[in-house]
Amino acid sequence: MESKTFTRRKFIAGTGAAAISLSIMEPAVIFGSNANSKIKIGMIGCGGRGTWIADLFMQNGNYEIVGAADYFKDKVDAFGEKFQISDKNRFTGLSGYKRLLETAIDAVVIETPPYFHPEQAEVAVESGKHVYLAKPIAVDVPGCQSIEESGKTATQKNLCYLVDFQTRVDQFYLEALKRVHEGALGSFAFGEASYHAGSPWGNQRPYLDSDPANPENQLRAWGMSRALSGDIITEQNIHTLDVMSWIMNEKPVYAAGTGGHKVRTDKGSSWDHYSLVYQYPNNVGITFSSRQFKGHGTTPEGIRNRMFGSEGVLETQYGGNVIIKGDNYYRGGRSPGIFKEGAVTNITSFYENITNGNYENITVEPSVTSNLVTILGRTAALEGRPVYWHQLMKDEERLLPNLKGLID
Repeated sequence: MESKTFTRRKFIAGTGAAAISLSIMEPAVIFGSNANSKIKIGMIGCGGRGTWIADLFMQNGNYEIVGAADYFKDKVDAFGEKFQISDKNRFTGLSGYKRLLETAIDAVVIETPPYFHPEQAEVAVESGKHVYLAKPIAVDVPGCQSIEESGKTATQKNLCYLVDFQTRVDQFYLEALKRVHEGALGSFAFGEASYHAGSPWGNQRPYLDSDPANPENQLRAWGMSRALSGDIITEQNIHTLDVMSWIMNEKPVYAAGTGGHKVRTDKGSSWDHYSLVYQYPNNVGITFSSRQFKGHGTTPEGIRNRMFGSEGVLETQYGGNVIIKGDNYYRGGRSPGIFKEGAVTNITSFYENITNGNYENITVEPSVTSNLVTILGRTAALEGRPVYWHQLMKDEERLLPNLKGLID
């Protein structure tokens, strides 16, 4: 609630007379349909995450799901039956989302493998649709730059563009980070970031085990493909690296470290662990480690960050305790339901931004930075050398999955 209040206040203060004129405009003009109608959305990506978040959109009460697109017919049909979408508004194939964008929808929710996000978001904005985008936003530097540009274009076209990070709207994270940025820790000394968990891809593995060369099997097992997911450091570890980036509030100088595929026996191209150091200005180093295999009961698990300073220590855990210890104590609290609650808050904000005409799209820039931070670390580990931020920004290499033979 604090973040939404801040955003609305900042928007009104920053627009002056434009804000006043918005207040006297017809609501129908503001969001392009009858003032009392629901926002019509199309779902791009109808797998488990897409279906889960579609339920939350429906529970909000201000949305109507009228169309869906997914490469696989079985997925879009299951989704269509659940949400009572007509057959004519169910689209399949790689370009199915383009046909969805031609229908009478106001916004799209993009829940496809990250490789597809930049193109799908760009085309959606070009089509005049509001965009609700899952993280990570992209798998490579050009993809991140594309998201940055489509976010700017959305603002220019009076469209809303929201990236769904749960921690960025949690009350305890918001207050703790506000205090950190106001100096609660004093001078930063060093930090730690970690994401230790088992593999979430057990249901995808059989596709690669049976026929790893089949492009449709690769697409069904997208989480185990570096090109489709960005590898575990981008697809999953972005949660803790986003908090690290939020704490530091500036770009790292370089990253160095290692990683590998040493424990899991699957045939995927994604690694199962990373171990890195991120160097920030003023000689502040943050260690990062992640694993995506069984930990045999070792603790701590999960998504954790610690930042040590001259006057205190910040400790955060996704779904657990957020606290500042030291001279400027902050008790904080726990948000065990953060995964769902964060999405619910973002869905509410998306509706409010559309109906209130708030097109600042403030989630785009930090999301691009955090995504690039993951790619910086991945590149350093893959190449076995320190990689500097300014070098990464010149990287034009694209991660390209095998799409040959797939239906357009």
